[in-house]
Amino acid sequence: MTNRPANLPTHLQHHIGGKAVDSIGGETFEVIDPVSNEVYATAAAGQQADVDAAVAAATLAFEEGPWPRMKARERARILMRIADVVASRDDELSAYESFDSGLPITQAKGQAQRAAENFRFFADLIVAQRDDAYKVPGMQLNYVNRKPKGVAGLITPWNTPFMLESWKLGPALASGCTVVLKPAEFTPLSASLWAGIFAEAGLPDGVFNLVNGIGEEAGDALVKHPGVPLISFTGESSTGQLIFRNCAEHLKAMSMELGGKSPAIVFADADLDAAIDSTLFGVFSLNGERCTAGSRILVERAVYDEFVERYAERARRIVVGDPSDPATEVGALVHPEHYDKVMSYVELGKEEGRLVAGGGRPEGLDTGNYVAPTVFVDVPPTARIFQEEIFGPVVAITPFDSDEEALRLANDTRYGLAAYVWTNDLTRAHTFAQSIEAGMVWLNSHNVRDLRSPFGGVKASGLGHEGGYRSLDFYSDQQAVHITLGDVHTARFGAR
Repeated sequence: MTNRPANLPTHLQHHIGGKAVDSIGGETFEVIDPVSNEVYATAAAGQQADVDAAVAAATLAFEEGPWPRMKARERARILMRIADVVASRDDELSAYESFDSGLPITQAKGQAQRAAENFRFFADLIVAQRDDAYKVPGMQLNYVNRKPKGVAGLITPWNTPFMLESWKLGPALASGCTVVLKPAEFTPLSASLWAGIFAEAGLPDGVFNLVNGIGEEAGDALVKHPGVPLISFTGESSTGQLIFRNCAEHLKAMSMELGGKSPAIVFADADLDAAIDSTLFGVFSLNGERCTAGSRILVERAVYDEFVERYAERARRIVVGDPSDPATEVGALVHPEHYDKVMSYVELGKEEGRLVAGGGRPEGLDTGNYVAPTVFVDVPPTARIFQEEIFGPVVAITPFDSDEEALRLANDTRYGLAAYVWTNDLTRAHTFAQSIEAGMVWLNSHNVRDLRSPFGGVKASGLGHEGGYRSLDFYSDQQAVHITLGDVHTARFGAR
C-alpha cells in the first residue's frame, strides 16, 4: 500500500454556514485510495436537503453578510491571506492529493503554490479593476456598475482537484459572490482542507460552503436549485450537456470546461528533441488524466518513422509505480471504474492501430489502477481511439503529408479544447494556429498557462471562457447606469 499521509481523516463532513456537519439524513459514501482500492474513509453524501441548507447559508451570507459589500482592497487582503495559508500547506496538500488521486508525488508538489497564485492573481485584479464610462459631452454620462451575481454553484473534477477548485473559488470570492462547492466524489480529501484555510484567513462564515456527494444526487440538486443563479462546471462533455439542460429551467449563467481530444501537430522542420519531450509530457503527465492532453499526435511523414521510434522507446522507459515514490512518473488511475474504461480503450486500440508501447498492466504491479504508458501508431482518423476522449496514459499517432491534411485531421473531432503546433516556420505557425478549431493553441510548447488569458474550448469542449477579467465578468452582473446632463427632448404623448 502507498504511504498514508499523516493525520488522514476517516470521515469527511460537509461544511455549511461555518460548521462541519453530516448529511441531514445520515447518508454516506465510501472513499478509496487508487493504489490498494481499499476504503480509507467515509464521506457525508449530500442530498437535496443538504444542498438546500448550504444554499440557504450562502444566501444569508450574501444578502446580510459583509462579504459582497466590502471594498475591493478589503476582500483582496483576505484573498492574499488565503494564498499565504494555502502555500504554507504544500506538503500536507501534496500528500493528500497524491494519496487520494494517484497523482505522482512530484507532480502533486507545487499544486498548493499554483492554487495560491490563483488567489493572489484575482486579489490583484479586483484592486486594479476599473469599469467603463461613456460620455456624450453636455448630454449624457453612462457608466457600468459591477455587482456580484449571488450564490455560485461550483462543481469540480477529480484530476488535480484542489488546484482546479482554486480556479473557481478565487474569482468567485474575489467578485463578492458566496459559494457552494461540490467536489468530485472520487477525490474529496483535499477539498476538506478549504474550510480550515478560509477560517484561518478570516473569510466570514457562510461565504464558503461545501457539500460532498454523488453527482447524480448532490450535483444535480445544486444545478437545479432556484437560489443558485450560476453554475461553473469542469468535467466530461456528456455531463455538461445534462447540466446545460437542467440549467435551462431557471436560465442560469453557465461556464463549462469540458472534455478534449487535443491534437499535437509535429512538422518536419520542428525541433524533434523538444517536440518529443513535450508531447510525452503532454499526454503522460498527471497520469494522462488531463483535459488538455495532446492525445492525438499528428506527424509529418518525412519524420514520422523517426518520431515513432524515439517516442515509443521513451514511453517504454517511463517509470510507473507507487504515487508516493519520488521516482514515479506515472502513478495509479483514480478509481477502478476509470481504470476499466481506460483499459477498454487499450483493448480496442489493439484492433484499430499498431501497438508499439504499453498495452496493459505494468509488470510487478498486480494490484491497483495501473496502466502502462500506451502508444498506438498508424491510427486511422475514423478509429475510436482517435476520436474519443480516453483520459488516461494512452496516445494515438497518425502521419500526414501536407499542411491541408494536417489541418483536416486536427479538426476532425467533436472536441475543440487545446492544440499544440510544432514548427520553426513562423508564417505556418500563426496561420495554422488560427485555423485550428480549438479554444487554446500552444506553439512549440506544452500547456504553459498565463492566468490573464482566456481558458476554455469550442465545440463539445465547453461553453464560455474563464481567466483574467473573463472570470470576473462571469461572476458579476454589469449594470448600465445612464445619467442625463442636458435637456431631454421627449415626444409628448397625450399632450394635445
